[in-house]
Amino acid sequence: MSRLELTGISKQYPAVRANDNVSLRVQPGQIHAVLGENGAGKSTLMKIIYGAVQPDEGQIRWNGEAVKITSPAHARKLGISMVYQHFSLFDTLTAAENVWLGLDKSMTLAEVARRIVQVAGSYGLDVDPARPVHTLSVGERQRVEIVRALLTRPQLLILDEPTSVLTPQAVDKLFVTLRQLSDGGCSILYISHKLDEIRALCHHCTVLRGGKVTGEVDPAQESNASLSRLMIGAAPPQLKHVARAAGATVLSVQQLALAKQDPFGMDLQGISLDVRAGEIVGMAGVSGNGQQELMAALSGEDPRAAPGCIRMNGLDIAQAGPVTRRAMGLHFVPEERLGRGAVPTLSLAQNTLLTRTEAVRRWGWIDSGQVQRLTEGLMARFNVKAGGPGAAAKSLSGGNLQKFIVGREIAANPTLLIISQPTWGVDVGAAAQIRGELLKLRDAGCALLVVSEELDELFEIADRLVVIAKGRVSPSVAAADATVAQIGEWMSGLWDVTQPAAAGFAADAVA
Repeated sequence: MSRLELTGISKQYPAVRANDNVSLRVQPGQIHAVLGENGAGKSTLMKIIYGAVQPDEGQIRWNGEAVKITSPAHARKLGISMVYQHFSLFDTLTAAENVWLGLDKSMTLAEVARRIVQVAGSYGLDVDPARPVHTLSVGERQRVEIVRALLTRPQLLILDEPTSVLTPQAVDKLFVTLRQLSDGGCSILYISHKLDEIRALCHHCTVLRGGKVTGEVDPAQESNASLSRLMIGAAPPQLKHVARAAGATVLSVQQLALAKQDPFGMDLQGISLDVRAGEIVGMAGVSGNGQQELMAALSGEDPRAAPGCIRMNGLDIAQAGPVTRRAMGLHFVPEERLGRGAVPTLSLAQNTLLTRTEAVRRWGWIDSGQVQRLTEGLMARFNVKAGGPGAAAKSLSGGNLQKFIVGREIAANPTLLIISQPTWGVDVGAAAQIRGELLKLRDAGCALLVVSEELDELFEIADRLVVIAKGRVSPSVAAADATVAQIGEWMSGLWDVTQPAAAGFAADAVA
């Protein structure tokens, strides 16, 4: 008997049919991947299973019985738990208090703390129930989310992009936990764009394209290319990373130190970094180690840096604002899509005007026709699926909005591009396209600083690598000389400035 069986599930939204006659079967103890490009309908389907969205048509059977899952609370009562990609924890509360909030209050807080220790110990998750969440690393926060889900004794656990913020070592630990759960009979629905992970971990894979099921396969018997063909209709294009001599220094950061403004932020400590014309410097690191604070200082959002410690083409920009820096050719893609990269309620055309001024005339008049053409060009070039330039930013899927925001800045032909998480949440085809566009910018002479938690991405496109950990930046190392294991260790702050990489950094700085 199947643990979960969906038959003929359909969901229509005004502009798109998100799910079209989808059928899916998950067996007890099975780790079942759901794979699909951006906008394929994965998120809608998971929300239907978890009771957050109601289907227009179709039937759900749970352990052989027909059910209508009316809410997430109902789903949890049935035995379905979900861990979202973006965590829902309160920073000022302890791990135990956060877990307790998600339970039915049949246990006291002290009992919950004891249960956390028991469950965490059983699965090697290492969670301290008394620690405030703001003192935890991202990997530790994810363990709290998983323990919270496990305390409900789920028969089905839904994981949405669970490894997007983890070091390679933490990913290995997570996989051990998931295999233990599977061996104990818990079914797992695993959503990821990382094909290598799906092939290594999952027993079965259902592929969605355009809201429809296009295939069901054993991922262990597939290649990345064959999974890509099922998902996007073609294998992703192969990138050509050709070594080139870098030009003059465009961005120079020397001994940047800034106290955190957010009580749960990170102090920046003596950061030194150079980025030259015609090179990509990749910055690895676990989220929450100072990336946001550094991006604010480099983009001009935080102009508190000491004079002279941030220079662009030799000019001091340490205390210049974003408009001044943009006029000099510095463009920036923030990590947060909605609210910082785009205004949710504004149209794509209006969002284009946030950083692109080609259509702004004298006295501030706007050439609406040119704005329309510019936005249409961006949508076509980067394959942004939306209802046209007039569509509100919040109406796009996360991946399509990411393609729009990244495309808007790439197409501006910047002198210096600082980009955070360029392919977060996009499918393999879109990720390959974005990376290819970044390499084209590099080859055209642009200096790029790419901040990413995807190590494979950084190794694929970067010329040099640095790591940010605990508000400090490591020495740089040529990407060709680095290893995943080395960078993974550095992501925990474990680098030695006496290593040969430090000498490489010095050579880079004077080249």
